[in-house]
Amino acid sequence: MSAQQLHHVAPPEFLQLAGHPLRWHLLAELARSDRTVHELTALIGERQNLVSYHLGKLRDGRLVSARRSSADRRDTYYAVDLARIGGLLSAAGGALHPGLRLAPSSHRGVRPGAVRVLFLCTGNSARSLMAEALARALSGGSIEAYSAGSHPKPVHPNAVRVMRDEHDIDLSGQSSKHLNVFAGQRFDWVISLCDKVREVCPEFPGHPETIHWSIPNPATGDGDEDATHPLFQQTATELVTRIGFLLAVLIDRTRAPKEKP
Repeated sequence: MSAQQLHHVAPPEFLQLAGHPLRWHLLAELARSDRTVHELTALIGERQNLVSYHLGKLRDGRLVSARRSSADRRDTYYAVDLARIGGLLSAAGGALHPGLRLAPSSHRGVRPGAVRVLFLCTGNSARSLMAEALARALSGGSIEAYSAGSHPKPVHPNAVRVMRDEHDIDLSGQSSKHLNVFAGQRFDWVISLCDKVREVCPEFPGHPETIHWSIPNPATGDGDEDATHPLFQQTATELVTRIGFLLAVLIDRTRAPKEKP
């Protein structure tokens, strides 16, 4: 290919979409935590109509998604699709040079006992309990993961079924716990998985990092266990993805500094 032809090669559409400064800022905020438009407006420092306009662009490009809040149906939570963005970044790099394709990162590497994470939802019967177990498994037991709920309910049979059949994790001996059990304890991260519990989450000592994942409750709605089983599968899949990216952050933050020669 000649220099003349190279001059006319357009950058990938993803770079044009995500490269806008305000949209990149939005993606950076959403990469940390799911947010409402009101929260994003305050964080970005721009007018709500402008933030909504650029969120619409990112939604059209399938870089972010929106879910109606289960706590306040008037609110909408936005979430970034990190897996899709990772693929697009790798493809963009590869389009420039094959050596720039991103290699998949490992989930292992957190020093044992270096991080304590608490997952919260309303019933602690599915989402947070599954997240606790997956965080331990995916980190090889290095993360001290816990879970609790604001209104504990018995562990849902489908949570046990999905974790056993698809992730080789046994939840049959687990029980739900009230978040008061952990009052006064220190955590590095407190992650709410439910819009309702986010609004009643107490403060924990030590100022832990708090983030929100707006994940629908798979146990809601009508239908027997077989009918709702796919919803639990979807929840587990989303948790695996989100926890995988969380572990990448934890590995980066807890990596031991290299010794000086």
